[in-house]
Amino acid sequence: MYASTGCSITLHHTEKQDHEDTCEYRPYACPCPGASCKWQGALEAVMSHLMHAHKSITTLQGEDIVFLATDINLPGAVDWVMMQSCFDHHFMLVLEKQEKYEGHQQFFAVVLLIGTRKQAENFAYRLELNGSRRRLTWEATPRSIHDGVAAAIINSDCLVFDTAIAHLFADNGNLGINVTISTCCS
Repeated sequence: MYASTGCSITLHHTEKQDHEDTCEYRPYACPCPGASCKWQGALEAVMSHLMHAHKSITTLQGEDIVFLATDINLPGAVDWVMMQSCFDHHFMLVLEKQEKYEGHQQFFAVVLLIGTRKQAENFAYRLELNGSRRRLTWEATPRSIHDGVAAAIINSDCLVFDTAIAHLFADNGNLGINVTISTCCS
């Protein structure tokens, strides 16, 4: 199905669907969580799409940045999104708040690479919350935007914390997350 975009694998028809669901050459969907954006396109077009269709997303340069989520006490499900640019790549930083059941909210923080799964394996990220004599750290390999935020949350492959923890680290309803991207040795 994706031969025109570079896939060269030939499979028996019974294996075809499984491969197409995970093929690196399938179109990329808009990686913005919570957005009702139906855009799809080539990997090379993702950043252009984000800059034109989602102008509110801030991009910071550098390996070490602070991702500031404002108004974390907003009711209901909320997404905060930011881009980080370093090592000639773009990374999407996402903090998502979900209501798990009445009155119990959880936060999920994850880093996605605007790139393939294979490219993502070349990087590591660290998310760190710092407060008064407290530190909460999560280190992992970023996921490709092909996998998306939902897959990271479903697999608990992200920093997860509840409202009480968020308030330990928040300052006037704003939560600063230190984000560090590094390269891995192959």
